[in-house]
Amino acid sequence: MKTIFSGIQPTAVFTLGNYLGAVKNWSEMQAENECIYSIVDMHAITVRQEPAKLRTQTMNSYALAMACGIDVERSILFVQSHNKNHAEMNWILSCSTQFGELSRMTQYKDKAQKHPDDVNAGLFTYPVLMAGDILLYQADLVPIGIDQKQHLELTRNVAERFNFRYGDFFKIPEAYIPTGGAAKIMSLQDPLKKMSKSDDNPNASVYILEPKDDIIRKFKRAVTDSGAEVRFAEDKPGVSNLMTIYSVFSGKTLDETEAEFAGKGYGDFKLAVGETVADALAPVRDEYNRLAADKDYLLSCMKTGAERAMKISEKTLKKAYKKVGFVV
Repeated sequence: MKTIFSGIQPTAVFTLGNYLGAVKNWSEMQAENECIYSIVDMHAITVRQEPAKLRTQTMNSYALAMACGIDVERSILFVQSHNKNHAEMNWILSCSTQFGELSRMTQYKDKAQKHPDDVNAGLFTYPVLMAGDILLYQADLVPIGIDQKQHLELTRNVAERFNFRYGDFFKIPEAYIPTGGAAKIMSLQDPLKKMSKSDDNPNASVYILEPKDDIIRKFKRAVTDSGAEVRFAEDKPGVSNLMTIYSVFSGKTLDETEAEFAGKGYGDFKLAVGETVADALAPVRDEYNRLAADKDYLLSCMKTGAERAMKISEKTLKKAYKKVGFVV
């Protein structure tokens, strides 16, 4: 069995892109792998957060991860800040990371532009914390979106540098990138850019807990392309994005989708996509509402998850301490 680690920030409700690109795959990989999943709240504070809101979002994200299919009996699901080993490994790995590597990170540049009044050291160094998240568990695979390949490459570089200096120790993780469109779902209002929580246009992103009517309304307003033919093509990014989403939720191939809507207009197609997505997400919404109402149960699951994560990561951290010469 492979060991898999993945994390998601608790800064907002998951979008359709988060769900298809990451969280949906988390539940599917549990059957044949040792899976460790984290709500990475320590990463979240690289951008200024309202404390009470962050606590609420962390609880909600944990409940939502469970609602999306993560079985806390089979997999480890924990909150990052509940395991102090992540912060400690961050320092060890910081000393095996080059300043130039961090300065080239695309997401650092993007966030620094968006938050020029708070370009803090944590924002600069959080890719090292991410590397520690992965290496603490000697992960074989890391499910990532296409836009996160740079972070995983840094993790691999840091692990290889540490191994070169101190002897083979860290497993070098490989990327698990979902095939097809599930790897990257595009904005409904600008199909040339990724669907994002931070998009200023409220109609650009679909959130998986939205009411059915709201989801359908957003798909009805989705940007399409010239002509009226439902066809997957490079010159039809809007329609292609909707076809990808429909294909994932309906289980139909792109060719089958083209055949189904042959001779029909965009209006019929967009309505069908919206209804299919909304109906598929209904069980997730129902389970989330049930879990979110039971705070004591969520806290109990968090505690157990953190204990399991600490048991594994403590072994790695102690060995890393010995490798660098600390008295343990």
